[in-house]
Amino acid sequence: MHKVFISYHHANEGGIKEELLRINEEHNIFIDCSVSTGDIDEDLESQAIRQTIRRKYLSGSTVILLIVGRETKYRKHVDWELYSSMYKGKNFGRSGVVVLHAPYCQSDYFTAPSEEIKKTIYPHISTWKSIDSREEYEKRYPHLPPRIIDNLLKKGSKISVSNWNSVIENPERLRFLIDYAHSARLNCAYDMSRRMRMKDYYPSTSSMNY
Repeated sequence: MHKVFISYHHANEGGIKEELLRINEEHNIFIDCSVSTGDIDEDLESQAIRQTIRRKYLSGSTVILLIVGRETKYRKHVDWELYSSMYKGKNFGRSGVVVLHAPYCQSDYFTAPSEEIKKTIYPHISTWKSIDSREEYEKRYPHLPPRIIDNLLKKGSKISVSNWNSVIENPERLRFLIDYAHSARLNCAYDMSRRMRMKDYYPSTSSMNY
């Protein structure tokens, strides 16, 4: 089993994470290395929180699994976790990325970065289309964080995007996606050009820095 860091909006998707861990306990899919509510002192300065997440949690994982809800893309901590997982540091390397839409945010579309994933997870789909437009990605995946879309546009990131139902109804599919991300991580070419988010941002507060 591979060590997986689960990234999610704690206030909104905490229940989804717990359900994922319950399924994992039944099927022994991965080793959980993620942060739970209360693990980190929120009164710490932002830099200290980032360093704690990177050194204590992310450094021991090889795959980041992002649970996407309606407000996930606005959360600074999620963006820090994604950036840190994609960053190749001195003490730990890049992680592979698996994206799961929460049940209430599911899309009619999927992203499969390999023929193996297409055949294993989506054998019923015979026609696939390559997307090279941010506008099209945002239309198909309105809840994805901008950093994920940056990397879907950059060929070579090897990020899979799936719906909760299509994977959880058969936990072996989740195991396959995690195995693929773990194996592909060293050859991933991530787009790291976007600055890390410094504040949480919501459409109704457009004056905030994001």
